Amino acid sequence: MYRIEDGDALLVVDPQNDFLPGGSLAVPDGNRIFEPINRLMPLFRYVAASRDWHPHEHAFFQAYGGPWPFHCLAGTPGAQFSPLLHAGEIDEIVSKGTDPNTDGYSAFAGTSLPDRLHAHGIRRLFIAGIATDYCVKCTALDARAAGFDVVVISDAIAAINANPGDEERAIAEMRACGAEFVDSHHVIAGV
Repeated sequence: MYRIEDGDALLVVDPQNDFLPGGSLAVPDGNRIFEPINRLMPLFRYVAASRDWHPHEHAFFQAYGGPWPFHCLAGTPGAQFSPLLHAGEIDEIVSKGTDPNTDGYSAFAGTSLPDRLHAHGIRRLFIAGIATDYCVKCTALDARAAGFDVVVISDAIAAINANPGDEERAIAEMRACGAEFVDSHHVIAGV
């Protein structure tokens, strides 16, 4: 069991329409993350969410030689949070991927998230969201590098698996850097 304490925060990574079934870069079973996330959010005193907020001319789009189709263009419906997410529980939104020359995978890269977390006295991050093998993984690795303890909510993440085995490799990499994994049912409110 993991007991939520004052120095804990929940970080929901990229719960956006373009990453969900019907979106331009859909994670096939992405909608399954919302039930555990919505159940957990009220337990935390601080909840942050990241979002891809890309300019049209982003170097990582296929049109400009990158690996990905257009997705999460700033201000478009695809970049909006899913209506399945109880977004009213979110205290702060972090926009990432705004620099057209960087991948924008991590919620820490090129954002003020570390400062925001420190300002709230956060020492441990519980991470959920999409996609396990890209943005969740990079966020967890950067959080560990920034000195935060990391717990990944195993039933509240989903992978795109662009290459077979990507999800397993991402989980192994996160574990190797010190991230722990827990099912949402084993996270309880502190007393």
